[in-house]
Amino acid sequence: MKPSQHTNVYLPIAGLTISLWVAFLCVLVAAQASSDANPAYKATQEVTVRGTVSAVLTEPSPGMIMGAHLLLAIDQSTLDVSLGRFALQGKSALSVKVGEEIVVTGVMKTLREKRVFLARSVTARGQVYTIRTAHGIPVSPKARERALQDGKSL
Repeated sequence: MKPSQHTNVYLPIAGLTISLWVAFLCVLVAAQASSDANPAYKATQEVTVRGTVSAVLTEPSPGMIMGAHLLLAIDQSTLDVSLGRFALQGKSALSVKVGEEIVVTGVMKTLREKRVFLARSVTARGQVYTIRTAHGIPVSPKARERALQDGKSL
């Protein structure tokens, strides 16, 4: 065989091998991205707490993560409850007042070296407000509005 004949045989094999590796890597990346939309939030770690609202912060205090927060008095301690950017905005926004007893479901995390409770839902006056999806993704005012129009729960 001439050298050019060897090249013609190996090119399709090399192309197929490279294509298979690229496809394999794409599948791995897609699987990892969909397996945990928000790595900080794991629904298997959810807990529910009950307490009294001691402060409603529409803007985070220095050192807090972005978004609105509730300070929740539980027994002799205060819990920083992160509501994200959207919970206090738009139609059907969360509405709570200082002194009100509420129930919050979410996940406790350490972010920026501080303990914070990432709220998924807040129950106040018998109404449940969805703050994040089961994957920890904040629910926007538009998504809340669409769900209400469609008669769906988030």
